[in-house]
Amino acid sequence: MPLNSSDDNRTISAFTSKLTPAADICVGLAILSVVLLSVLGNGLVLVICYRRRKKMVGSELLCVNLAVVDFLCCICFYPLSIVSSFRHTWLGEDVTCVYYGLGCYIFGLCGMFTITAISIIRYLKTCYSLVYAVWLEGTNLRLVCCAIWFVATVWSSFPLFGWGEYVPEPYGLSCTIAWRGYHTSVKDAFYVICSFACFTMVPVLLIVVSQCQILYKLSRFSYSLSARGIRNNLRYTEKRLSMMFFCISLGFVIAWAPYAVVSFLFIFNKENHYMAPEGFVFPALFAKSSHVYNPFIYFYFNKTFQQELRCLLLSFWPKLGGNRVGAVHIATGHQHPIHIQLQERRYVQKKTFDLSQDRTHSKSKSKVTHPSSNRVLSRPVYTCWGSASKEAPSNLDSKRTKGSLPVSI
Repeated sequence: MPLNSSDDNRTISAFTSKLTPAADICVGLAILSVVLLSVLGNGLVLVICYRRRKKMVGSELLCVNLAVVDFLCCICFYPLSIVSSFRHTWLGEDVTCVYYGLGCYIFGLCGMFTITAISIIRYLKTCYSLVYAVWLEGTNLRLVCCAIWFVATVWSSFPLFGWGEYVPEPYGLSCTIAWRGYHTSVKDAFYVICSFACFTMVPVLLIVVSQCQILYKLSRFSYSLSARGIRNNLRYTEKRLSMMFFCISLGFVIAWAPYAVVSFLFIFNKENHYMAPEGFVFPALFAKSSHVYNPFIYFYFNKTFQQELRCLLLSFWPKLGGNRVGAVHIATGHQHPIHIQLQERRYVQKKTFDLSQDRTHSKSKSKVTHPSSNRVLSRPVYTCWGSASKEAPSNLDSKRTKGSLPVSI
């Protein structure tokens, strides 16, 4: 993207920070915090997914794809913005600007398309599970992931061939699509309008509609079960899964909404300074925060993620679980694996049930005192983040009676 000598003054001003030095340092520290939290959280997600790769199902591929997008975007592109903030000017000018703008746009589209695919697939599984249950697994979801990356890469590459352009942000410390290209040529106007309408508004609309339909379906399902007096673990588990994906989708939309609004206003405004530089900084930083919160949502809503994270921490620092494991050993009188602490509540329930049998049936006393009765008669069940695990038992009645094995609709 060569520039003429007559444009030297414009180039220097475009790549120079419009903020104060103190504000530049604050922006750099904010982006650095986003990078550290994202690398830590999404790195843990990827490590846990690798540890349980043999137990994963097709629906989890989209969550892994989202973690890969957030992880790679933070380590490949944001360090350049951090260093430029500390230097008060964009480093590398045109070459790095195209690299940064192209990469961030590819990963931004991949993240948006992935969340859109998650919302649509959750909607199909919740409302039309009998029709699409077989299709929405395995190879087909791998094809969806490949299609997401292909479409995002192809569309983001058009500015390299004259359809659109990557230019510095108005505050000078980041690069993005030339939204004001709407006023320069027909090709640029076509690319800008399609980028905003087809690749921003349509995915957001699909996300909102899908999530609203899921919540409506679950509310009707819960009401019908309550009216019949039916109580089982399907309602609780499905609500947690739906709330997890709802929070992920809602957080992404909220994080990118201010930046989308500012960009939309920038499209139709011909003047360069219709808004203070700080007006562009805060929406951009808020959009970057979308890389951080997904791992925390996984940890809060997903029991399997918590169990795997606990086991991962115990594998590195065994002393962290020393007190709980020791307490279980004293109560049982036997040595069990560490995962016995995950079944502690079920063991107490079983022991209480055996004692009640001992009071009503004297003949079963020997069975209660038999050493084998102290053994936990279950194993950990790992559920995926979008559907039931492959190794979970297929008998639905046994799941309802035990009441502790999560099941997804």
